[in-house]
Amino acid sequence: MIDPSIQEAHKRAAAERAVLEIKDGMLVGLGSGSTATYAIKALALRVAAGLHITAIPTSHVTEALARDLGITVIDFRLRHRIDVTIDGADQVALATFDLIKGLGGALLREKIVAAATDRMIVVIDETKLVPRLGDRTGLPVEIAAFGYESVLDRLTQMGFAPKLRWSGQRAFKTDGGNCIADCSISEITDPLALEARLAGVIGVVESGLFIDMVSTVIVGRPTGVEVICS
Repeated sequence: MIDPSIQEAHKRAAAERAVLEIKDGMLVGLGSGSTATYAIKALALRVAAGLHITAIPTSHVTEALARDLGITVIDFRLRHRIDVTIDGADQVALATFDLIKGLGGALLREKIVAAATDRMIVVIDETKLVPRLGDRTGLPVEIAAFGYESVLDRLTQMGFAPKLRWSGQRAFKTDGGNCIADCSISEITDPLALEARLAGVIGVVESGLFIDMVSTVIVGRPTGVEVICS
């Protein structure tokens, strides 16, 4: 098992490399989670050195961090297309660049930003690369808070073994006020078909499957940082 401190170092190195792709005048999507935090901090250093950008964050936490570090934050009311988004992932299928995201709980906003992005860069350490999605990582599914019990029942009947995510004594709530059901799927052989099945369940808001959205994966490895383009 890899040393967590070494794993973090690999993530940080990959995030710092990703930020070099940002050019003056860009609108940048800012992901959520620990890997995205490394990228935001590195981007803030470039802003402090004179880089002029604006950013759209994917969570309240990301927005607060970006503002604190001097990055100008806007929203979709001002611009509807994003030049580049930098985000992490929980799993990346190497052959297709399909992702599982959402262990941090911001999957809906991350997916909205990804869908509005011309170029999405995913930053990971090499442990997140897999030949096929599923198995060791559950699939987060964002569901409506109202009647979530019935949604869980339907997901159970479909064989997904959902578990409601908790935060202390209360159900975890996303920034949009929804809940998260973490589903257990041993191997995802057809991500597109699975996404369609989940979308057909009333009460499911969005899944953590990101399909055909990524153009570049930047991987932190013991041997250095690797940039893989689709």
